Amino acid sequence: QVQLVESGGGLVQPGGSLRLSCAASRSIFSRYDMAWYRQAPGKQRELVARITSGGNKNYAGSVKGRFTISRDNAKSTMYLQMNSLKPEDTAVYSCNAYRMGNDYWGQGTQVTVSS
Repeated sequence: QVQLVESGGGLVQPGGSLRLSCAASRSIFSRYDMAWYRQAPGKQRELVARITSGGNKNYAGSVKGRFTISRDNAKSTMYLQMNSLKPEDTAVYSCNAYRMGNDYWGQGTQVTVSS
């Protein structure tokens, strides 16, 4: 069992930045592919960014060039640096860990972009 805890959400003005963290409970974190998803009110959950166990990254087109995903295996923590935030980035952001058919989710953290 892997437990994931997100932090770093909050209220920010358009154009601002936030850094989300996802702390994992187990030392085998390095073997998992990790991802950030988000879900806005009335919308389906969407993939924001993914980083594989090997460090390969991919991003949704809407955040490419603004968001950066990273991981620190020594700390069992994944990050999402979000810059140039827009009101349409407002959502609950959740982290996901996946390996060999095992899928784990955090509880989510609210990000609100508003003036």
